[in-house]
Amino acid sequence: MTVRVALAQTCATPYRPDQNRARSVALVEAAAADGAELVILPELMVSGYGVDRAGLEASAEDLRGPTLEAWHDVAARLGVHVVGGFCERAEGRLFNAAMMVGPGGLVGHYRKLHLFDAEKTVFSPGDLGLPVYDLPFGKLGICVCYDLRFVEVVRVLALRGADLIAVPTAWVGGFDANPFDAMGYIGQARGAIVQANLSQVFICCASQSGAVEGARFLGSSLIVDPYGTVLAGPLGPDAEETALADLSIEASREARIRSPLVRPREDRRTDVYRLEIDGAAY
Repeated sequence: MTVRVALAQTCATPYRPDQNRARSVALVEAAAADGAELVILPELMVSGYGVDRAGLEASAEDLRGPTLEAWHDVAARLGVHVVGGFCERAEGRLFNAAMMVGPGGLVGHYRKLHLFDAEKTVFSPGDLGLPVYDLPFGKLGICVCYDLRFVEVVRVLALRGADLIAVPTAWVGGFDANPFDAMGYIGQARGAIVQANLSQVFICCASQSGAVEGARFLGSSLIVDPYGTVLAGPLGPDAEETALADLSIEASREARIRSPLVRPREDRRTDVYRLEIDGAAY
């Protein structure tokens, strides 16, 4: 089974949800015209990335709101799946959230577990765990941006069976001493490369780019295979473009056995260490 994945790197205007939502639909339409079956949009694509409480409150929406309606319409019309970020309002709180929508409607819902920097002043930490979803082409997990800095996230999703991890992101500086290394890679991208190899999954990161209202995004959207090979990207820090790659789901599963005696998942010493989530141990 092969799936064509598109990363739509763009810069969403903060606190202009109607404008950004329309832009997201246009990006999905363009990607689908290039044969994409799964389109990944950036973190907070609909609200725009920002930490002004009043702006976010005005841009927030319920899960079953206008973004779900718009993405369901385009997904059903074009036969694609869409993953992207939005500012969710629920139970009097705001969440940095993502949803996955397919031709049949809502497939998945995720809330960012690890809030970065000033996000902690406006968003509540995610409380939906790390689910994995069955899609026609394989199993997909979702995490958002800073979540990738916590290696347990990718490992849990992989051990739960994810073949591919979709990562809406809005990468900025502030974690690494030097944002770009000598080869032009940011630390976040390097981390995705290493983790894709170590956990034998595809990792597909769609970032915001450019600069807006004090935020300088690093772009660097990329698709990495289960051996740590970059299949698309990283896109430039100011680029507004879409990267595409055809992913073999069988390759993800085959990568779990590197040779008859090198089987990374079976070689884990669960008698010494393990991960626990939702009452299950891995």
